[in-house]
Amino acid sequence: MSAREQVIVEYGHEEGEFYLSQVQRTEPFERNNHYHGTYEIYYLLAGRRYYFIKDASYSVAAGDLIFINKYDVHKTSVLGSPQHERIVMNFSDDFLGKDHPLFRPELLRMFVREPHQFRLKPQEQWHVERLLARMAEEARRRDEGFELSLRLLLTELLLFAARLKAEPADAAEDPLSPVHRKIGQVVKHLNAHFSQRLPLPELSTAFGLSPAYLSRTFKKITGFTIVGYQHLMRVREAQSLLAATDDKIADIAVAVGFEQFAHFNRTFKKLTGASPTRYRKLNRRP
Repeated sequence: MSAREQVIVEYGHEEGEFYLSQVQRTEPFERNNHYHGTYEIYYLLAGRRYYFIKDASYSVAAGDLIFINKYDVHKTSVLGSPQHERIVMNFSDDFLGKDHPLFRPELLRMFVREPHQFRLKPQEQWHVERLLARMAEEARRRDEGFELSLRLLLTELLLFAARLKAEPADAAEDPLSPVHRKIGQVVKHLNAHFSQRLPLPELSTAFGLSPAYLSRTFKKITGFTIVGYQHLMRVREAQSLLAATDDKIADIAVAVGFEQFAHFNRTFKKLTGASPTRYRKLNRRP
């Protein structure tokens, strides 16, 4: 920890059952694009941030509440002054999923809705910040029964969010350019056609941009090269098929768009840290 970053609370890890992190920063910070198998809640206490989530860009202000679904690619970066304070929370299905007594399907619906952003009113901000402060205190103190308390507070937060009516951010306050929205359209196209060959010249023609400009701008906004993003989408789909089906690994490689099996193996291991065979063994669903 340095003077430019103050960690107020840190508990668990983002791929575990429950994770809570509150950090203040005074210098530029950019989180690389990533995804994980847990749900994420992001709340900005102070400052402004830029967020790329799945296929859309968001200008995030203090008091905004963000919900990110499992396996959705996301990235946060500087917007204006780098000074900001945020709270990030991740939780797994095991922590508050369908087999948990407190689970209700409506508690998770905001993770699949779009947009991912809630712009809270002052009274709503106060309520959310009170809940988050109580969770941070439970995570810091870790008194007897603190995990049950965290589950109860998380349930209350999710129920509160489920009752919210989404109100879009004021367009006059939104600094995101038409270019961000154009790249969002490109990302949606890649998501829908990830298993197909999409040569850069054809893609750039379809969206009215030069190949060089599209390639450069896509990388700047999403953090990925176009090919890198397509590989990520293919590997994500392969992960799902490996865990949920008995299909041969070679057939899965072809189904998600890899023409060479060796290329599939290398790319899968690079992005997940495990070979397809080992991933299936560790993540097989009953």
